[in-house]
Amino acid sequence: MSRRKLVAGNWKMHASKEGSSTLVQDMLSSIKAFDRVDVAVCPPYPYLAQVQALVSESRLALGSQDICEKTGQGAFTGEVSGQMLVEFGCKYAIVGHSERRQFFGDNDDRVAAKFLAAQAAGLTPILCVGESLAEREAGQMEAVLERQLKAVLAAAGVKAFGQAVVAYEPVWAIGTGRTATPEQAQSAHAYLRQLIAAEDAIIARDLRILYGGSVKPDNAATLFACADVDGGLIGGASLDAAQFTAICAAGHGA
Repeated sequence: MSRRKLVAGNWKMHASKEGSSTLVQDMLSSIKAFDRVDVAVCPPYPYLAQVQALVSESRLALGSQDICEKTGQGAFTGEVSGQMLVEFGCKYAIVGHSERRQFFGDNDDRVAAKFLAAQAAGLTPILCVGESLAEREAGQMEAVLERQLKAVLAAAGVKAFGQAVVAYEPVWAIGTGRTATPEQAQSAHAYLRQLIAAEDAIIARDLRILYGGSVKPDNAATLFACADVDGGLIGGASLDAAQFTAICAAGHGA
């Protein structure tokens, strides 16, 4: 089965109010031709309303870079709930990004809770998993991926992955200019699909697994051609409309 590709741009803590408008407008004028790929952008929270207004009549979807694991309202200063994100037109919510895990204490249990909170609000979680360079060199890649994925499977159940996206982001390739080879990416993606297939073969077959780790226009087509790579979670290149559009074109043609 050929799964529809998804290219999602994660702006991280970049951009400005004026820059966000220019970036989105440039993207909108370019992605119209790529109707065989789904495209989303995940700007910082302060720019959600602004970007929502720009994309509301387009096929460019909106996502958040994180979500609070608490649902409803409450005394959680500084947090943003799934219900709030839905009000601003978000379709996706990134959970478990390596930077959240590394710098902000998002352990496996908290990531699982955020996954559940996203789905409870009607959002599609983009669950990030991946190993560090030390873990890969120690031969622990599969063990790390299994631990991170099974924490969510235990909390949410395999059926929840029918309304979710997984993103494999080798931590050693994020923002470093290093990219996993197509063979390395395919191996990790196939292993993740295998873990899901052990629970439900149909959900595993349909699950979109994205690659995130220094995807650029010159390597996107090769990565997206891998059997189990269903698009990309794009960091730095999503801040350049021309580069991001070229990556979308690779997804459209894959």
